[in-house]
Amino acid sequence: MSDLIRVLAVDDHEMIALGYKYTIEGCEFDAYNVVVNIAPSYEEGKAEIESSASRMPYDIILLDIQMFPESAKEERGGIDLGLLAKKISPTSKVVFLSSFSDSYHINNVLKTVNPDGYMVKSEVDEKTLQDMVKTVIEKPPYYTAAALQAIRRKMANEDQIDERDKKILYQLSIGTKTKDISSLVAASSTTVENRKRQLKIIFNVENGNDFALIEEARKRGFI
Repeated sequence: MSDLIRVLAVDDHEMIALGYKYTIEGCEFDAYNVVVNIAPSYEEGKAEIESSASRMPYDIILLDIQMFPESAKEERGGIDLGLLAKKISPTSKVVFLSSFSDSYHINNVLKTVNPDGYMVKSEVDEKTLQDMVKTVIEKPPYYTAAALQAIRRKMANEDQIDERDKKILYQLSIGTKTKDISSLVAASSTTVENRKRQLKIIFNVENGNDFALIEEARKRGFI
């Protein structure tokens, strides 16, 4: 292993990316030196991953999940960049740093990208960043406490509901009306209502309202 570790931090909030840079570069590592470059947008992150892949791939690529402007016609972000990195820069370790701490987002990232780590931003500090670098270089994966808790909860309940059920639960949790959920999960309104009733039975809240369903689903790690 080289004594120089190259890290790329991609986040559309430049101050956050700079925070990662200065914090990581300020840490002491016994076996190597660490240099962090930043890309403060989706486009710059994509360009840097593509250009570095053929010449000198990054050892670690740090990605936020949401980083595409709301006005953009196509919704792309960290997951797209993670998949790109896995394809064209397979030696790079991919780690997500996101404000999302719910099981839905975390497990979606794990299933879709299979990254080398996931850190919840509220848990990010000098120690966790230092531990992350050491772990993903030497023996990945690395998860902060909230991410690991979400993964464990999900594993304990994995066989109970399918992907469509999970999408319905997530949409309910963010306040989407039942009549609007059908188009988002490719199902009729009747199907959505039937699935909600079945979920309430599974979660032992058959006499409760949607709020009771959401709270129980959250306890079990689905949202």
